[in-house]
Amino acid sequence: MAGDRDTDNTRLIARSFVDARRRGAGLADYPGTPPRALSEAYAVQDAAIALDARPIAGWKVGRIEPPIGVTNRLAGPIFASQIVVADSEPTAMPVFADGFAAAEAEFLLRTAAAPDPAQRSHTIETARALIADVHIGIEIASSPFQGINDHGAAVTISDFGNNNGLVIGPALPGWRDLDLDSFDVALLVNDETVGQATTATMLDGPFGAARFLFELLAERGIALPAGSWISSGAITGVHAVVAGDRVSARFGDRLSVECTIKAHD
Repeated sequence: MAGDRDTDNTRLIARSFVDARRRGAGLADYPGTPPRALSEAYAVQDAAIALDARPIAGWKVGRIEPPIGVTNRLAGPIFASQIVVADSEPTAMPVFADGFAAAEAEFLLRTAAAPDPAQRSHTIETARALIADVHIGIEIASSPFQGINDHGAAVTISDFGNNNGLVIGPALPGWRDLDLDSFDVALLVNDETVGQATTATMLDGPFGAARFLFELLAERGIALPAGSWISSGAITGVHAVVAGDRVSARFGDRLSVECTIKAHD
């Protein structure tokens, strides 16, 4: 009986978030009983992915603070329809006006090959070997539920890890010979710097994020095709945005990417 109640709750949460996202609507309260364990949260995410049914073209990785056991990261899908390549004119990225909305400066990794689904353990070196390109970019973190980040990692995971889009900026030339920690990264909202840092603050860095994702997806039985994007984690923090804002991420003194923010239709 308890198993049936858990299944019903999982479906209720998944359906509520998928429906709200499709309508561009906010959720005043968390739907159902919030998951406590990470396994429960990923079960909700799996159910929501199945209900949503859009193709997935990448995954976001975020930090869990404080860690849960030995786990210090979380992940969520990035749908192909919400990935844009930055152009000369900044793309308007949608957020939930009545929910949570933020922008994050991130290194974006593109996989060269699909990880072996039977390989449950990776090193930084084996993860790095599966990467084809590194780009700069902006993750749009947005959820219909305004309190998505206020109730622990399991709640964040349950709504696609709080992802609502990805802006792909320029590629990083010669990335294999570069120290990504050497890049001073800044995120600006309406030309005001709201965060500045390097990846030295990001646990074991972007390739550690890839290692985590490869292991997690293997555990969940989810394939990661070649050419998939990995948004490897907020470098300067999670910065609140609203419709009408202009967001710029600067990496070093030469690379930058921009977008604007709009409310969901």
